[in-house]
Amino acid sequence: MSKPKHIVFDIVGTCVSFTAYHAAIQRTIGTKIAPYNITAQFFGYSWMTAAELEFTFLSLSERYTPYKQILKSVFFRTLFFAGIPNPRDLVTEEECEACIKGYEDLELREGLRECFEKLREAGFTVWGLTTADLKRVRGYFEKGGVEMPAENFLSCDSSGIAKPALEAYRPAFEMLGKEGAERWFAAAHMWDVSAAVKVGFRGAYCSVYEQDPCLEIYNTQMDVMADSLCEMADEIIAASK
Repeated sequence: MSKPKHIVFDIVGTCVSFTAYHAAIQRTIGTKIAPYNITAQFFGYSWMTAAELEFTFLSLSERYTPYKQILKSVFFRTLFFAGIPNPRDLVTEEECEACIKGYEDLELREGLRECFEKLREAGFTVWGLTTADLKRVRGYFEKGGVEMPAENFLSCDSSGIAKPALEAYRPAFEMLGKEGAERWFAAAHMWDVSAAVKVGFRGAYCSVYEQDPCLEIYNTQMDVMADSLCEMADEIIAASK
């Protein structure tokens, strides 16, 4: 009898893209920020990065706060650092909410369905581990029509420990380790998958989001590195044989 095979996916940025989020920013405040030479995509990235920084610092100081709450809080500060001197005179609270709504309306990446199908046909059980709230990430899959059992979603919100703290990965690693199971972690964030590898997962990285993995700052060996989700699935399957 073959040993069980499990693969845990990061959700936001890996399984879903930020296209709808950037589109919402462009639609809502694009004409307001353009005179300051700020694009919707660059502001969206800067805003998320600012929120992730505060999220991480709060978590490290044992003041875990849900990411969405932080995203709203740092919106106007990020506009200020982007070069808008009085952001509240330019952008309204309602427009902030509309931009956040775009983050809630993210869509599954092209090729995700095929990626999951290939892995499941090869005997893998597919899981998801996310910092986002479970209701929202389940909605991404329901809207996209990709099967993912509710019990296969795992969230850091339930433990109060955020990725990439190693303790955020260990419960999943230990839970899936029965019967000598093969355990993989897949992500489009090098910081994410490299932390999972440190816990013991085999690592699969997809460059579909970051484009440049900046390997020189991560002292971690990946089992698989690919440019698309389907290519990543093929290489995982080949590596697991």
